[in-house]
Amino acid sequence: MQETRFEKLHLSKMVQKALDTMGFSELSPIQEQSIPLVLEGMDIIGQAQTGTGKTAAFGIPLIELLDARTRQTDALILCPTRELAVQVAGELRKLARYRKDIIIVPVYGGQSIRTQITSLKKGVHIVVGTPGRMIDHMRRRTIKLGTVTKVVLDEADEMLNMGFLEDIETILDATSPNRQTLLFSATMPESIRRLAAKYQKNPSVVRVVGEELTVAEVDQSYIEVRPGRKLNLLRKVVDTYNFSSSLVFCNTKRCVDQVARDLKALGYDTEAIHGDLAQSQRDRVMSKFRKGHSTILVATDVAARGIDVSGVEAVINYDVPRDDEYYVHRIGRTARMGKKGHAFTLVLPTEMGKLRDIQAYAKTEIKRHAPLSPEDEFAMAVKIVSRRRTTYRLSGRGHLRRS
Repeated sequence: MQETRFEKLHLSKMVQKALDTMGFSELSPIQEQSIPLVLEGMDIIGQAQTGTGKTAAFGIPLIELLDARTRQTDALILCPTRELAVQVAGELRKLARYRKDIIIVPVYGGQSIRTQITSLKKGVHIVVGTPGRMIDHMRRRTIKLGTVTKVVLDEADEMLNMGFLEDIETILDATSPNRQTLLFSATMPESIRRLAAKYQKNPSVVRVVGEELTVAEVDQSYIEVRPGRKLNLLRKVVDTYNFSSSLVFCNTKRCVDQVARDLKALGYDTEAIHGDLAQSQRDRVMSKFRKGHSTILVATDVAARGIDVSGVEAVINYDVPRDDEYYVHRIGRTARMGKKGHAFTLVLPTEMGKLRDIQAYAKTEIKRHAPLSPEDEFAMAVKIVSRRRTTYRLSGRGHLRRS
């Protein structure tokens, strides 16, 4: 069997010690292919989904190569969302925990810009930021990118989908012309290829797709449901498996709010997250979920970018995702670092064709789950109503109403 342990990379003692402390021993496919190339100074295009270990794939070599003798910005990582920027910065700090000389700062909207300016003035080696806030700092002249020799575009396809192309180009143009550029993207549309052609030099392409597109440790199944019975079925899944931590995905913000309200009214420890929440609210919601104070997090696809919570046992697709690739992103939130996970998709009869398209795209089998019987529904309704002093009933559309 081919050796896939980190020791074969011959990293510095401090980085290897950090990996040992984090419990990392074996390289994931994206790490095994990317890290040696980055250490050699090459530009790369990495195609990989969420949950494949790509943060460490670029984070390890960035820290390994960093010369921290001067307090100037050497590396810049651009992320599409605030949550992902915070997550990536946290992961890099863990990797650099024994390199006390390295300063890592995240900059993103929703946080006081004055606090960020104070941190930047002290000198920073690695900046992790969202494009919009980076442009804001550039306009204020509170960040200098001329010394940046390494740039990472993380989830580049999502940044372009969100309309950040012009900002990204402005930022890249301000960095060193001799920089090393690392581009990571789940998909490779023409817009990504054009960006790579413009800003990279003979990049090596690293793909973790095909058989590795979804994680083998995720037990994937679908459950057929009649219109108006989704909430019943969601409760059945939650009660049957009793997960300590689960993510529920909806296609719209309105659906997220409705499902979270219904679950809360039934006594479940539930929180909701979507783009309409203020940053302080998002931080509070994620803090409760990470600490286990809430066991169910209902989210939209965009808001879930950057959600990286260890120990998520299940992903439940309350709505079948609109895009095939979103299915892969969603289920990548569970079964992290070799752990087992579950993914359930609630499917209306009219959505079976869409489910087949998802299976073909992801090259995976989504097994049929045992159906929910009427007897089970009645027993569960009695059980749930007895939890609360206030009595609720389900309307014909599956929403809660006070009796």
